[in-house]
Amino acid sequence: MAIVDYIIVAAYLLGILVIGMWFERRASKSIDSFFLGDRSLKWWALGASGMASNIDVSGTMINVALIYALGAQGYFIEIRGGIVLIMAFMMVFMGKWNRRAHVMTLAEWMVFRFGDSRQGKLARLVCAIAILMSTVAITGYFAVGSGKFIGEFLQLPEILGMKPDFVASVIMVAISLVYTAASGLYGVVWTDVVQGVLILISIFVVIYIAMTQYFLPETFVISTPAIDGGFIPQTVTRDAWTNIIPQWNLDFPSESKYAIYNLFGVSILFYLAKTVIEGSGGTGGYMIQRYYAARSDRDAGLLSLFWTVLLTFRWPFTAAIAIMAIVYGNSTGNIVQDPELALPTVIDKLIPVGFKGLLIAGLMSAAMSTFVSIVNAGASYWVNDIYRSFINKDASEKTLINQSRLASIMVVVGGLLLTLFITSINQIWGWLTMSMGAGLIVPLIIRWYWWRLNGYGFTAGVFVGMTVAIVQGLMFPNVPEYVSFLAVSLLSFAGTVVATLLTEPTERETLEKFFLRTRPFGFWGPVTASLKDEDRNAIKKENRRDIISALIAVPWQLLLFATAMLVVLRENEMLLYASVLLAILSFLLYKIWFKNLDTESEER
Repeated sequence: MAIVDYIIVAAYLLGILVIGMWFERRASKSIDSFFLGDRSLKWWALGASGMASNIDVSGTMINVALIYALGAQGYFIEIRGGIVLIMAFMMVFMGKWNRRAHVMTLAEWMVFRFGDSRQGKLARLVCAIAILMSTVAITGYFAVGSGKFIGEFLQLPEILGMKPDFVASVIMVAISLVYTAASGLYGVVWTDVVQGVLILISIFVVIYIAMTQYFLPETFVISTPAIDGGFIPQTVTRDAWTNIIPQWNLDFPSESKYAIYNLFGVSILFYLAKTVIEGSGGTGGYMIQRYYAARSDRDAGLLSLFWTVLLTFRWPFTAAIAIMAIVYGNSTGNIVQDPELALPTVIDKLIPVGFKGLLIAGLMSAAMSTFVSIVNAGASYWVNDIYRSFINKDASEKTLINQSRLASIMVVVGGLLLTLFITSINQIWGWLTMSMGAGLIVPLIIRWYWWRLNGYGFTAGVFVGMTVAIVQGLMFPNVPEYVSFLAVSLLSFAGTVVATLLTEPTERETLEKFFLRTRPFGFWGPVTASLKDEDRNAIKKENRRDIISALIAVPWQLLLFATAMLVVLRENEMLLYASVLLAILSFLLYKIWFKNLDTESEER
């Protein structure tokens, strides 16, 4: 980088620290302030923060790698997680269902659902431990990607035997930790808003450069990683690479790591089924924290919509980077061998001085906003659900704030230590989404739709699922993603159902309170039998509208992101068809969902 690039990056880092520290006093009033921003944050700020938190460096490198290697069809691989399709469900009903609990964490929600008896407390403790473990793992994943990216540009030396990538990870995480430990969710959200603006500016700059200066040749060479550690070149045509309509089969050679996607149609259907299941079960961590902090049902819907629309710009950006990497490699003969290095290669070789510093600062923003969101949300599980609930029930607010900061540090240290064992970003991402995630997904979905599920069943399902996921990651790291997902989820399902049926149900009073406030759909017959006809019919009407809206929202989000990418791919005919269909889906979503957003519920 040139001096001006370093100055831009340094100014960004200093500015973020100043903004974060500015909110230190407001965040220190109580843990409600520290973790939920006193539930006073605006919906647009929460939505912008969510977008910034989702656009991480590691994920962006993977997305670019998939588009680079598979062409436009690589987009569909990221139905597994990178498209964040769960937002369609959060927007329509999951966001408001979670907000109605009036809790701080997913673990605390377990007491709302299963009561304050032994089963509720056990479910709360196990959930908190599982989320903390996932938080450390996800922190490690993001640290690896950030270190790999930033290390390419800062040219850091080895320090005390630590590799440059690890040194870069430590620097990024340390700066992020300073302001999140000081200012809590206030600092996280408002620094995310600033970082979100910087991210969008960077995205628009790259798209402009790609569309005005880089054009794909008729045929070109791309490269994919080989199982033995090398790389395999492949020749493809422009028409095949830009075609976004997914094929049923791909033809990667068997020695390529990407050969796992050769049954492409099966993979897409599997990823879609997994995402629908996951979306119907809600989520945890930093994503759900935004909904617990929302002021109303309406705000939960609006922040989801804004969040999703802002995420749209990630996909034309990834396509632009992939195109630039291909053109550079084929025009110079320096083919980008490792698809995961396409992003840093483009920035290093093709982005002009000044803009390079801006783009690196923008991607550092993406990395740091993800770090701080994960760390802040993860720390809340230690403080609210373990320390205050089981260790020191009479702790003062000052003590709890100090524990919050200590927990933030421990999450970061655990994540950094984990990076020492991670070699591939895509591999750890696949394990997190398809195995570790499967360890939680079954109990998380059943809790909403089956009245009979109790705290013991939830606990057993989580324990079995997480244990199997860890064993798979350590002993069978190379099994196909669908095998790990099915194995973990089926064993978790068995543990959930067996433990539930062998133990007593949750108290009827607790179930009725949960149902009347949350108003979910599903198998709640014994609970709804005692309701007045008027209340039962109103809940059914809302549920019916939500189900129809969700069926529209899923294809709407997929098409929204794909349409934006088609602009950069210059697929004008397909862009026209996609735009018409998107307009139709948008109109239906407006009539059925948006016009019915709750405008009265402003509970704090």
